[in-house]
Amino acid sequence: MVTYLPGTTIEADLTKDDTEYILNNIFCMGGLVLSQVSQLAGLATHDIQNWVRRGFLTPPVAKKYSRKQFCRIILIHMLKECLEIGEITRLLSYINGRLNDESDDMIDDDKLYVYLVRTIANISTLDEANVAEAVERATADYQEPFAGGRSRLRRALTVMAYAYYSTLVHRATRQMLTALDE
Repeated sequence: MVTYLPGTTIEADLTKDDTEYILNNIFCMGGLVLSQVSQLAGLATHDIQNWVRRGFLTPPVAKKYSRKQFCRIILIHMLKECLEIGEITRLLSYINGRLNDESDDMIDDDKLYVYLVRTIANISTLDEANVAEAVERATADYQEPFAGGRSRLRRALTVMAYAYYSTLVHRATRQMLTALDE
């Protein structure tokens, strides 16, 4: 079975914990242009441009998207099937304040994305204790910038992990419904 980095079209083995390695390779030559971001995220270019216009992420510099911006796009993309855009922005703002200003972030979006992928890879059963343990393991190296930062991050990652799995269940349900007509 082919697996992909969550929210992307990038094939990956989530058990290898090589998300950072993959991102390093993608961005080894610098930023990505809109068409590259669109292809790797599996999104229409106008969606990405709309998110920039609406202030969900900072604008590209010299028409190139940074690794942080790319990861923010992926996070929004992967959550939007389960959550409304207002809920997603609330969730991301809970962690990083104003979404169009990276200076107030308590964690870079690329690190947040890596933690989320680690969490997803470590969940064996979708129950509260297992998810909490997966989040704790995934964020073991997190250095909180202020008291309570670790707790905020873990709460947000828990919501994101449940949203991700909700999306998978929703997709499977739709496939099963489609199969009923065959």
